[in-house]
Order: sequence, then structure tokens, then C-alpha cells
Amino acid sequence: MDKKMSIMIVDDESIVRESLYHWFERSGYRVDTAASGFEALEKLEEYPFDILFVDIKMPGMDGLELLKKVKSEYRDTIVIIITAYGSIESAIKAMKIGASDYLLKPFKPDYLSLVLEKVTQQKKRADEYNYLKGRLEKITRFDNIIGQSPPMKAIFELIPDIAASDASVLLTGETGTGKELIAKAIHAKSPRSHHPFIAINCGAVPDNLLESELFGHRKGAFTDAVFSRKGFLEVVAGGTLFLDEIGEISSKMQIDLLRVLEEKKITKVGSSEPLDVNFRLISATRRNLDEAITQGDFREDFYYRINVIRLHVPPLRKKMEDLALLVNHFLNKYSQETAKRVDRVSRGTLTLLKQYDWPGNVRELENAIERAVVLARSRTLTPADFGFLSTTVSRKKGTSTLKEMERAYILETLGNCGWNITRAAKVLNINRVTLHKKIDRYGLRAEKQ
Repeated sequence: MDKKMSIMIVDDESIVRESLYHWFERSGYRVDTAASGFEALEKLEEYPFDILFVDIKMPGMDGLELLKKVKSEYRDTIVIIITAYGSIESAIKAMKIGASDYLLKPFKPDYLSLVLEKVTQQKKRADEYNYLKGRLEKITRFDNIIGQSPPMKAIFELIPDIAASDASVLLTGETGTGKELIAKAIHAKSPRSHHPFIAINCGAVPDNLLESELFGHRKGAFTDAVFSRKGFLEVVAGGTLFLDEIGEISSKMQIDLLRVLEEKKITKVGSSEPLDVNFRLISATRRNLDEAITQGDFREDFYYRINVIRLHVPPLRKKMEDLALLVNHFLNKYSQETAKRVDRVSRGTLTLLKQYDWPGNVRELENAIERAVVLARSRTLTPADFGFLSTTVSRKKGTSTLKEMERAYILETLGNCGWNITRAAKVLNINRVTLHKKIDRYGLRAEKQ
């Protein structure tokens, strides 16, 4: 058995807890105990135990009820039921619900070792399954672009064909939708993949500097030109140039780039000698360039030159089928980066996140998950962990803050469950102790009939 595996003994009898605790501790396992099902659930929120030994008969929440909650909320956790000889039928019922095995009181060391060996093999098989499942989930990814919604699947299908061509590509869509990731994917699948991919945000570079950045300059071409420098159009050398926010460049720069696209030659600032260049252009914009042309802010001839192939990247609110997938991806990413055991998002949290408009799109979602993981105090992210999100943008349900949405959601669920705490906690995917705390925190009361 892997001695790094963690075990929790859940039993209302202290003698049982202590005897099993010392037996496992001497064997080198990380061990903890809980005197009730409620205490066990609270500890599970803090630490991901691998195995639970659960007494089937406990006051308050019995072993079967705890088993159901654990298998619902922590599917990978192995549960072994502890029972007396006269309760074999209950143990069998527990096995049908999801228990891996059962122990009869009094314990025999040999049988205890046998049970541990059995669950070791079970966990090994589960780990292999999860590995294969993870490999399968990569089907929903395309070069770090994550999505399974129809709009994203359509983009995935188009990328190989676009990559095979050398035509200019225009990516449209709001800020934070992942346009640069798609540009990188097109480059990675193209014949130019062994050459550089260079990205420039045109909106972040002043126009007088952008010319030098793209075309390069000779020494002495202007006051600060103390040495000659190659521009990105020369450095890219057979690769792909990605110009983000191309709708922000001046009319003069549009004319200069149009000439480069047609002649495949550049002239450095301060020089009169043309240089051959070889690159593919992928552009991106959040602006409506058709309107910009009508208003005289964008050149029509340049527009047609960069818009040979057009691909629209939808905002996150238009592809909410991808939200859970993205949340899990960022959760895994930042849990590993921060070395924090934050590995779950409650069902209520996902519901609330889906009600948020995400004006910053996937980038905002990633930042939100990163911050929530850094500040999290338990292994499960709850709506309270996202209270920092902007309160000035609209929500689909018309509620102004996530805390208000959580309060409304809990109150609605309690009403639908007739204020049955156990049923409501199950629907909310939280334990009863946590639900009681939230009821007190929000001052919730059942309406009198």
C-alpha cells in the first residue's frame, strides 16, 4: 500500500477511533479521525482523504447517509464500512450504494491488511481509469484551446484547413476570447511551424514606434537610434506575424503594411534599400471593421487584404457549455502552480459562475480562478470565493452581486425542498453543517404559510 495515502476513521466510539488510528499510524499512513459524519464532511472540505473507515451506526448522520454524501461529492474517495456482525444486511446495502468493502467488529489484523490490499488495487485501477479519462478529455482541446461547444468545435474543424493555406487570416471577437491562442494553433499546424511566431499588440504600441518595431531602422535614423535594429517583419523570417488589435493602427501604417503584403518587401526607417521578407499575417481585432470603413477610420483596400479568411471567436457568454471544462482546466493549472490542494468547485458555484456575464471572457475567468485558488481556505471553491468579481456589470438573472445570487439560490432551493435541510444540502452539493452556516450568515428564514 502506498504509505502516502491518507486515511480517516469516522466512528462515534473513541476506542475504535484510537485503536485504528494507532494501527495505521504505526504502519506509516497519514491518519485523522472524526467522531461524526458532520465532522468528517468538514475535514473532507479541508483535505482530500483517500480512504474513509466509516461506522455504519452513528447518532445524527449515520454511516449510510455519510457514504451517500461522500460518493456524491468526492467520488474518488474510497469508503470502507465498519459494522457489527448482526448488521451484515446494512453492510451489503452500503456496498450497493458505493462502499468498497466492510469490516466486522472486533477487527482482526490479518483481515484489516487484506482489506487494505484490496482497496489498494481498486485505487490503482481507478487511477488508471482517470489517466485514460484525462487522455480522452484532450479530444476537447486543440493546442491549449479548450472547448466542446458547437462554436468551438467548428473552429477546431477549420483550423487544419486554414493552417494548410498561406492566406491572410482575420480573427474577430471580444477581448479575452483567446484569439492569440487560435493564431498560435494555426501557426503550429502550418508548414511555417518550425519558424518564429511573433505577436504584437498594435493598440499598445504608439504609432511612431510601431513603424520602427515592424520595419526596423538604421543607426542614426532618429534621435534614439544609436544602433541599427531588425524589425519584426525581418525577424519573423518564414514564420507567422500576429498583429493583435489591428483596427487601432493609423491610415499611414495601413498603407505601409498593404504595400508589404503585396510586394513582400520592406524598407527600414532611415534606409532606401528594400529587403525581401517572407511571413504569413494573422490579424485580430475587437472592433467592427465594417463600421470603421463606413466611418472612414479604416482603409477598405487594406481590409480586404487582411480579411482573406475570417474567423469569429465567440464570447464566453455565448458558449457556456465550455465553462465547466474551462473552470476545471484552470483549477488544475493553478492548484499545481500554487501547490494547494484545491480540487473541487461546488455545484452551486458553477451555477453562479454561469449566471455571470464574463465581460472579460476566458481571460477574466482564468484570473478569477487563479485568485480564488490562491485565497481558498478549503479544497472546494464556493460562491464566497468569488465575491471579488465586478458588481457593476449585468448578470443574466438581474442580481447585482455573487453573494446576493448565492443567497437567492440557497433560499430558492430551501423553498423547493420544503426547508428540508438534508435534501437542500444534497441539491446544493454541500454538507448540512455548511448549509446551516450559510442560513445563519444570510439570515434566511422560512416563509410562514
